[in-house]
Amino acid sequence: MDRRPLFVIEASEAKSMAESSGLSSVVDLLPTLLQPAESLCRPPISGFPVVAVGLGSSGRVFLGVNLEFPGLPLHQSVHAEQFLLTNLSLHSEPSLHFLAVSAAPCGHCRQFLQELRSAPDVRILVTRDPSPPTAGAASFTPLSRLLPDRFGPADLLPEEIPLLLEPIDNGLRLAGDSLPDGRKDLVSAALAAANKSYAPYSGCPSGLALMDSDGNVYSGSYVESAAFNPSFGPVQAALVAYLSDGGGDYEKIVAAVLVEKEGAAVRQEQMARLLVGLISPGCNFSVVQCVTPCKKVSSSM
Repeated sequence: MDRRPLFVIEASEAKSMAESSGLSSVVDLLPTLLQPAESLCRPPISGFPVVAVGLGSSGRVFLGVNLEFPGLPLHQSVHAEQFLLTNLSLHSEPSLHFLAVSAAPCGHCRQFLQELRSAPDVRILVTRDPSPPTAGAASFTPLSRLLPDRFGPADLLPEEIPLLLEPIDNGLRLAGDSLPDGRKDLVSAALAAANKSYAPYSGCPSGLALMDSDGNVYSGSYVESAAFNPSFGPVQAALVAYLSDGGGDYEKIVAAVLVEKEGAAVRQEQMARLLVGLISPGCNFSVVQCVTPCKKVSSSM
C-alpha cells in the first residue's frame, strides 16, 4: 500500500488506511504518518524536521510540517502545529480532537493551541517512533497537562466571541469603490481571507493572497494569540495554503496582495514585503486598504 503522506486525508481514506494496516482505529494511524512526512518539512536553518498529524471532528486527518526561511529572524518560522491548525482552518474543519507530533510541542505552540475552544481536551501523543501505540487513544495526553496554568482567550475575551476554527466574518470592505484593475482575483481572495482572520485582541484582521506562475491563487488569514507573540502572519498562512495545495518552489510565486485595515494599529505590510521578497525576489507585491463598517467581530453561525 502507498503510505505517502498527504496534507489532508479524507475520513473514508483514513479509515481504510487504518484497517489495511491492522490498526484498531484512525487514532492509531496518526503516529505512523509522522516519519514518512518528514521529507515534506523545510528546515534549512535547524536541519530539524518536525511533523504534526491531527484528527478533526469530521474524521479527516490533517498534516502540518515546520518551515524555516534563511535570512529572516527565527520567529518568522512556521511551526508544525501552526501549519496544522492553519491547514484545518483552510479546510473548514471545526475542531481538533487528537494530535500526534514528532517532537514535544514548544511553549510557543502550547500557547498557540490555547486559541481553540476545546484546547484543554485536545489529546496529544509525542513520539519519534513510527510504530503505533499499544494502548490507542489512551496513550494520548490532554493538552491541559502540558500547559496546566494556561493563559488564553477566556482571560481577555467575552464568551460569545468566536475562537480559532469557528466561523468568523469581520465585515470588511475595500476602502475604494471597486476592485483594483489587474489583480481582481488576488484582491478578492485576500479580502475573503481578511474577513476570516482571527484577530480579536488587536481588532486588526488581515489576509494575503499569492499567485503562482500558472495563475493559481492561494490565500491565508492572520491569526492572533492571547499571548500576542505566537500570532501567525498572513504570509505564513498563505504559504501553508500554497504548499498544502501542491505548490513547489517559492520562486514560482509571482504576485502577492495584502489586504489590511486602513490605519491599523497592527500592520503586516513591512514584514510581509520582507518575507515575500526574500523567498521569491521577482514577486510583485501590493497592498490594498480596507475598512469595517462595524467594529465588533461576529460569528457567521
